[in-house]
Amino acid sequence: MKQTQLLKGILEGCVLSVLKENTTYGYELVQQLIQFGFTDLSAGTVYPLLQKLEKQNMISGELRASPDGPNRKYYSLTEYGVSRLDEFNDQWENLSDIVNVILKRG
Repeated sequence: MKQTQLLKGILEGCVLSVLKENTTYGYELVQQLIQFGFTDLSAGTVYPLLQKLEKQNMISGELRASPDGPNRKYYSLTEYGVSRLDEFNDQWENLSDIVNVILKRG
């Protein structure tokens, strides 16, 4: 099974969790996720997700000047995003408990 199939379902929660800790721009977010272990992750996966989350009001974006070139769009978690992250954490804990019980049977 390819990791990308599993990744689609959990990347949203991971992005929300990173943004809960600090406001960041897209490229920096990609780099942070890679450092956490998502080594096959690309900007082409993250940027559409950021657009989706912003459209759904889970995150908000703000253009800021950059010392290294064009303005950057910084993202931060909204109150609704915090609520959705809490839901994700609860669902993830429940699901991982179930999967771990099944996998450890043998």
